Amino acid sequence: MSDLHFDNRFVHELPGDPARGKAVRQVHGALWSPVDPDPVAAPRVLAVSREMLSTLGLDARDAESPEFAQVFGGNALLAGMQPYASNYGGHQFGHWAGQLGDGRAITLGETVNAAGERWELQLKGAGRTPYSRTADGRAVLRSSIREFLCSEAMHHLGVPTTRALSLVATGEDVLRDMFYDGHAAPEPGAVVCRVAPSFIRFGHFELPASRGDIGLLRRLVEFCIRRDFPHLDPDAPDVVSKWFGEICERTAVMVGHWMRVGFVHGVMNTDNLSILGLTIDYGPYGWIDDYDPDWTPNTTDAQRRRYRFGQQAAVAYWNLGRLASAVAALDPDVTPLQDGLARYVATYERTERDNAVAKLGLGEFREGDLELVESLQQWMRDTEVDMTLFFRGLIDVDPASPDLSSLEAAYYDDAKRDAGQPALRDWLARYAARLAEGPSADARREQMRCANPRYVLRNYLAQQVIDRATAGDPSDIDELLDVMRRPYDDQPGRETFAQRRPDWARHKAGCSMLSCSS
Repeated sequence: MSDLHFDNRFVHELPGDPARGKAVRQVHGALWSPVDPDPVAAPRVLAVSREMLSTLGLDARDAESPEFAQVFGGNALLAGMQPYASNYGGHQFGHWAGQLGDGRAITLGETVNAAGERWELQLKGAGRTPYSRTADGRAVLRSSIREFLCSEAMHHLGVPTTRALSLVATGEDVLRDMFYDGHAAPEPGAVVCRVAPSFIRFGHFELPASRGDIGLLRRLVEFCIRRDFPHLDPDAPDVVSKWFGEICERTAVMVGHWMRVGFVHGVMNTDNLSILGLTIDYGPYGWIDDYDPDWTPNTTDAQRRRYRFGQQAAVAYWNLGRLASAVAALDPDVTPLQDGLARYVATYERTERDNAVAKLGLGEFREGDLELVESLQQWMRDTEVDMTLFFRGLIDVDPASPDLSSLEAAYYDDAKRDAGQPALRDWLARYAARLAEGPSADARREQMRCANPRYVLRNYLAQQVIDRATAGDPSDIDELLDVMRRPYDDQPGRETFAQRRPDWARHKAGCSMLSCSS
């Protein structure tokens, strides 16, 4: 690990908090506060991503060394690390929340690997910061397992995402009230090292704009363009509008991937949206089991369902509007920002078309394809059909003379299945007619296979691993991660990981809806 090289441009080029210590405070005129991780009693590595190890120039021997557990558990620093917590605000559930900041995340530093790639190493659950408010800055094992697994699972699904390097048990308990019902209990603690080229969020720009600190806002925008968008000419007069337009496009692509694989973020606040269009902050996320656009995994959002599956594209647009409002403080001409928002709409519409074509194996987009997939989705909703299993099973259906046995595993309700058969056969006839002017059968199946995963990180699968790890056996973390490394491939012997949600998991804690502490 001594070969890791850090340049830490965020702290070197942007103003920091002159105050030191972890006392909770409002931080003005600064984008970060220096803060060290709080040491833990007995750090122990539970899991690592071998892909991220390799990307950083590390290997299994590094991960097995005592030093690795000490550093990524928060007990030690490597030469060149300059730990800090960053300062940002955000709109939470549609309302301005003011200063938020990294309340339980501490960045260790920015390392540049042999390929010249920049990777920010950030510990989540490493203790209090000036932004922790009334919290302890720690994370529990269950939420840490979920974040570790999902960061890597999303990467292997082809979804733009932050990554995870390691999962370290702390050897200490953390007191948590999982359901916010007054029944707090001790749980095992853990720390995740998450990794990304940048953890800058929409809220980083909103906070200085809300305070009228235009100088700080301008410095941050200019820094972000230089460091994170180096292909843009920083001296071009229209560079800010080009930068914003690219953020809009990347965000649309990200959400399009969410919709393709059935992922629900669960808490799309502006402080949880990445400036790079990466999925960030894996809290109360979930995967659609039975297809329901109104489903959200977040108990906090159970009444309004603001962040439900079918609303995610609209919420992302709204969040980009808040970012545009912040950036507009730099220039009274908002036309280029409006053009950026239009670019989001156009890009997302393109992803919808691409998803329809790929998920149904249509070859290329033609008029009427969106209506074809939308009518199928309505049937899936009415019939309570598993999204992942249905699309995967559809690969093996010949719509011209359909044998529907490959779809049997997708149904949650036999009565609804039977009632929906006539409508399904009508839809298959339309599908067959469309395929008559489409690709070959083999090309159709291959296009569908690459767009429709067999394996996704269903909540109940993660919860089973969490239960066993909490009981003292973390070995299943590696097995589940290994399955998720090849989500589009059939994996003989691992069929149990590709089953629909069992009935016992429909309402079980951790398997259906989750709190923000999950």
